[in-house]
Amino acid sequence: MSKRDYYDVLGVSKSDDEKAIKKAYRRLAMKYHPDRNPDDEEAAEKFREATEAYDVLTTAEKRAAYDQYGHAGVDGQAGGGYGGGGAGAGGFGDAFGDIFGDIFGGGGGGRHDPNAPQRGSDLRYRLDLNLEEAVHGTTVSIKVPTLIECDSCDGTGSADNAPPMTCTTCGGHGQVRMQQGFFSVQQTCPSCHGRGTLIKNPCRKCRGEGRVQDQKTLSVKIPPGVDTGDRIRLSGEGEAGVNGGPTGDLYVQVSVRQHEIFERDGRDLYCEVPVSFVDAALGGELEVPTLDGRVKLKIPAEAQTGKMFRLRGKGVKPVRGGVQGDLMCKILVETPVNLTERQKELLREFKDSMEDTQGRHSPKTNSWFDSVKKFFEEFKS
Repeated sequence: MSKRDYYDVLGVSKSDDEKAIKKAYRRLAMKYHPDRNPDDEEAAEKFREATEAYDVLTTAEKRAAYDQYGHAGVDGQAGGGYGGGGAGAGGFGDAFGDIFGDIFGGGGGGRHDPNAPQRGSDLRYRLDLNLEEAVHGTTVSIKVPTLIECDSCDGTGSADNAPPMTCTTCGGHGQVRMQQGFFSVQQTCPSCHGRGTLIKNPCRKCRGEGRVQDQKTLSVKIPPGVDTGDRIRLSGEGEAGVNGGPTGDLYVQVSVRQHEIFERDGRDLYCEVPVSFVDAALGGELEVPTLDGRVKLKIPAEAQTGKMFRLRGKGVKPVRGGVQGDLMCKILVETPVNLTERQKELLREFKDSMEDTQGRHSPKTNSWFDSVKKFFEEFKS
């Protein structure tokens, strides 16, 4: 039976690069793999055909010969299927490992050198501030647990400063390949744990790690205007690097605690100010707090509960610059409690004095009752 064109098998064109060919093969391999299609001869044949096409079209010499002479140029060179010496000298395992290397922990190209310098990990520290500290800025002292370079072995991990030996299990690669059925799985070497080297006489203090756990105290300057979610980066204050690599960074995550009086919304502050019903009716002047001290707030006569007053420039100056916000004061008219009999009597007299002119003194009340009356009339009809 004549063989199908390899480009047609994978569904690619002659102009497609190796990346496109790998993508096409991956799709077919996952669809027709024998493990997914047990006892399916047709799927097995399509899988073998796709693997053979992939082997030829991803090998530069074979692809050139195939493009010039067709199947005659590669007969005897193409892989013989997934069971034996197919997909090149390494068999199907190598081809499949190359395609899915990113899934199984590494494969074809771009192998990582386990002995190369590695940057230390970044650290994160949550810093709780009160509102005053966040608005005005402050300097705080924090203690951060971290890994630092071992001073006993100068970070080498060796007690006698002897150079590390190449791991005989993985040959210095830090990875070992295991064949599991049709899959070639690459895993971290169990002997050297991915380093590729072994230390014959480990340092007792760090046990060969080159780094030890420690706690360092840092002074952190908090700029004015920070808010919950802001981050402050301290360069080089993270974990120590490996194999001489640079130190990571420390990120201080700001969290502002809830305040008893003020609520912050961006650059503005909000607070509620209780007002007696006498001051609300006649007007008056109150002292209200700000983050910079007390100020006078003038309440006009006949002020209603919920009315908002703006104190300009008494809010927060944003950490990234801009106009300082305002303080928004919402008045709450407070009903008096614990009245004496005389006070109650005066209130009754006050109420009686308003009965004939209720509409003038309580416009919202009359409007509300008119709306209620209209609602029930419509409801009945």
